[in-house]
Amino acid sequence: MSLAILKSRALTGMEAPEVTVEVHLANGLPSFTIVGLADTEVKEARERVRAALQNARFEFPARRITVNLAPADLPKESGRFDLPIALGILAASGQMPKEKLSHYEFAGELSLSGDLRPIRGALAMTFAMQRSGTASGSRTAFILPSDNAEEASLVDDIAILPANSLLEVCAHFSSNEEEQQLKQHTGRNGFETSSYPDFAEVKGQTQAKRALEVAAAGSHNVLMSGPPGTGKTMLATRFAGILPPMTDEEALESAAVQSLTGHFEASRWKMRPYRSPHHTASGVALVGGGNTPRPGEISLAHCGVLFLDELPEFDRRVLEVLREPLESGHITISRAARQATFPARFQMIAAMNPCPCGYLGHASGKCRCTPDAVARYQSRISGPLLDRIDIQIPVQALDQEELMKPSASESSAAIARRVAQAYALQHHRQGKSNNLLLPPEIDAYCKPDEKGEQLLRQAMVRLNWSARAYHRVLKVARTIADLAEDAHVGQRHIAEAIQYRRALQEP
Repeated sequence: MSLAILKSRALTGMEAPEVTVEVHLANGLPSFTIVGLADTEVKEARERVRAALQNARFEFPARRITVNLAPADLPKESGRFDLPIALGILAASGQMPKEKLSHYEFAGELSLSGDLRPIRGALAMTFAMQRSGTASGSRTAFILPSDNAEEASLVDDIAILPANSLLEVCAHFSSNEEEQQLKQHTGRNGFETSSYPDFAEVKGQTQAKRALEVAAAGSHNVLMSGPPGTGKTMLATRFAGILPPMTDEEALESAAVQSLTGHFEASRWKMRPYRSPHHTASGVALVGGGNTPRPGEISLAHCGVLFLDELPEFDRRVLEVLREPLESGHITISRAARQATFPARFQMIAAMNPCPCGYLGHASGKCRCTPDAVARYQSRISGPLLDRIDIQIPVQALDQEELMKPSASESSAAIARRVAQAYALQHHRQGKSNNLLLPPEIDAYCKPDEKGEQLLRQAMVRLNWSARAYHRVLKVARTIADLAEDAHVGQRHIAEAIQYRRALQEP
């Protein structure tokens, strides 16, 4: 029978459902048809596969070729189906054995010469293979391009067989068990990680560094406001270096999202991602989208840092799309034909000038902005978004003497040790970071003493806080107490937390 059946996978958001590639050869006028809700990229596989087979010295059958990608109602896109389609034609025409094909899954884009090119989402595909293999009790090997082997091998219990060309894959199936050509990839051995910029390079700004330490320990969001050139961007770029070490689960989730865009780098394994989109970015670029939904900046920053410089310069409608992900930790993109959910548990670090010229409150007295102009500029950031930012601090310019002194700042490694200790304390006590505490848990773990509660009441009345702001101050105070290794939230912890929620400077 001129029929071959192989397995591959599609991508829908973070999921990779199984796709059955059925290749049938029949008599009739020569033709090549691909059915099964295939996108343009998939339909173009006809020409790539034809040229790859001919240049690899195989015979392209002059018969009626029908390729079905099942299930028919699942959209398929990209060139990852080139390899299984080519192998299916060879197996159906008797040019290679097909008895062992059911024990493998295949993905890879073919060049016209028959070489294999890398694909997007290899890690998401191996994740799905692991889950389905665990459920069914079977284990399947995965054949894919060599350039994708490192990311795919991050998932345990899956045999990854990288190949450089169609000929290598065919040789693997034509040899016996002892002479198999493709060798299993060894996994994470040899990964070399990069390093973060160091806080020791930042002169002065003791208060801002302390606030960022608190933010790192409790996973709090931060807004820094100050004149240009005060070091806001420099501080933000070093923030990822003091965050707690990534767990294997966090590293895999982050790498899986990077894999969906084809930008996974083995050198950044277990490094917190740092994303800094320009203020001209659209809402779709920030949260993700498209006809085939893909992750945006907030998902690419999952388990890491999203830095928004010049915050008021972003379109206000773009900033408003951040409100829900900041609370929920994920984003759901809905389209008429499909829906995709991406993780988006990130820490937002934002920076802004206090006024249009940037020098409001500066010692030089340069600012000439009118009160109306300052109010319009600051109102570009809505109250609901500000309410979700736990720590709001001013960053003042350094005087000349302090700027010209040699740097004697504390290193990122020293700060990171304190952060990791406080973070571990939170997970031992409540199983999560302080920023993720729910209202009943806040009452249980963040209740201040009598003097602290009295101070908090006075601040609430004077500053007219919302319920969300009240809870966020308590969570910041709990983090400050954890850094001090105090079991209870006291007055001094509340006082410091209140200082970190200072409103934008009045004109």
